Amino acid sequence: ENFAFDLSLLPAQAPLLHGNAGYSRKSPQQGSASYYYSLPHLRVSGTIQIGRQRQTVNGEAWLDHEWFDSFLDDASDGWDWLGANLDDGSALMVSRIRDAHGAQRWAFATWRAADGVVRTFAPDQIEWNAGRRWRSPATGVEYPVEWTVRVGERTLQLRPLMDDQENDTRATTGTLYWEGASRVLDERGRLIGRGYLELTGYGERLGM
Repeated sequence: ENFAFDLSLLPAQAPLLHGNAGYSRKSPQQGSASYYYSLPHLRVSGTIQIGRQRQTVNGEAWLDHEWFDSFLDDASDGWDWLGANLDDGSALMVSRIRDAHGAQRWAFATWRAADGVVRTFAPDQIEWNAGRRWRSPATGVEYPVEWTVRVGERTLQLRPLMDDQENDTRATTGTLYWEGASRVLDERGRLIGRGYLELTGYGERLGM
């Protein structure tokens, strides 16, 4: 009741297509896929109001648009996903699908360099390694909120801006997950960008 925002988001780059010209596989099974694109580095400007205080803001955002013609298959329990605006103008989307034992069942990534060159990565070029975990005081679910992620020859570290970014939407969409802002660091621990990290299927299998 005491929060409002009025923001304009303008594209700064061409749409980033994932997979094969926007056709993005989601499992080892052919046909389990989505159409998927992102708009990284959106220019944001506007106002945020908290109570009676209104503040002018500007920055960058990320928009995802993805649509499916099927649900996740029965062997998939959840996913880990990151969309990141990097400070040099490059953009990264990296994700993996986990099985019931927490192992990587499928993975995919797209990296657009600052010069506009786009690379896609196969599952064997991607590795997620969980670090520090945080347990929600509200639900008791434990989430790995810090990560080391390898994409091709690059290794990145993910650190949350704050631990408590859990979303309990079981009363509406039926989903419990962690989703929030994260810092992106390079191999030396230097801050190189900011991203949005999504962790699903840790409290219970994702029902979709």
